[in-house]
Amino acid sequence: MRVAILYNTTAEDATTAERDVLVQRDTVHDAVSTFASDVRSMPCSLDLATAGAQLAEMGPTVVFNLVESLGGSDRLMPMVPALLGTLGHPYTGCGTEAIVLTTNKVLAKQQLRSAGLPTPSWHTSPLGPVRRSDATTAGVGYPCRVVIKTVWEHASFGLDDRSVVDVDGGEALACRLAEREWQLGRPCFAEAFVDGREFNVSLITTAGDAPEVLPVAEIDFSAFPPGKPRIVGASAKWQPEAFEYGHTPRCFEVTEDDRALLLELAELSRRCWSLFGLDGYARVDFRVDAAGQPWILEVNANPCLSPDAGFAAAVDRAGLSYDTTIQRIVEGALRRSRQHP
Repeated sequence: MRVAILYNTTAEDATTAERDVLVQRDTVHDAVSTFASDVRSMPCSLDLATAGAQLAEMGPTVVFNLVESLGGSDRLMPMVPALLGTLGHPYTGCGTEAIVLTTNKVLAKQQLRSAGLPTPSWHTSPLGPVRRSDATTAGVGYPCRVVIKTVWEHASFGLDDRSVVDVDGGEALACRLAEREWQLGRPCFAEAFVDGREFNVSLITTAGDAPEVLPVAEIDFSAFPPGKPRIVGASAKWQPEAFEYGHTPRCFEVTEDDRALLLELAELSRRCWSLFGLDGYARVDFRVDAAGQPWILEVNANPCLSPDAGFAAAVDRAGLSYDTTIQRIVEGALRRSRQHP
């Protein structure tokens, strides 16, 4: 088997978050080498013609797609599965449509809302008054607390304590949103802040129609002082010296009181898989409010595969090895190619 590992190029001054794709590249390369005879890592940039030519020269059995962004923008991520599909190369992970629908967080929320799945109310720029239907559904009105996020970027880009703000009306919200967009240089949206527990649900492909739901992880915020927003921001993921980095551990312990909740999170995650046409592997992030109501925050169609990331932790908790999981993802891509040539 010949496997090409496609990953996005990084600049010399790339951030830790941006360089993480290189960790994924090396880890996946080692795993694929346990079952494939020819494994090559190939950088991919906005020069898609060169990437296509390199793939044609190799003639891979399958492409392991690790491309998270192009030209420094996550917004261009869907171009790679589109290229691979056009060239006829089987590839791992989700298809173009699923990447498009989930990479744009606002578009994903619209899809969730249309399907009757619970997601917090949101507001985009330019902002007017809160739509009454949104306010009623999410149980919020003015004054309210929101978290401001980028529309396209992943890895908690720009997410920190300043992202969580209290506003008393539409004009104030519009001003805070515009200010944050100027600071980050990216389109943003405001989402009703669910002050509660946070869970991550990882899923992996199976030979059947439904995915396997891996053990559910909860983020432990118990060490956070009163008043500090309970969010997993960029510092919690990428800055080892930061307080948040060492005080947001993931936990897999299950109490009897949580069993029904975890079953509900698993079922909602399966519905997300079906709604967005996910494939290979994915992660769904939730907040659960004080009343026990789960809210879907994001659907990640291309979660990080680094050995210290949440997906790998869930794989380990399930008693699976990393190498065999990567092989399973590759076999799933080949199976999908045979079923949908």
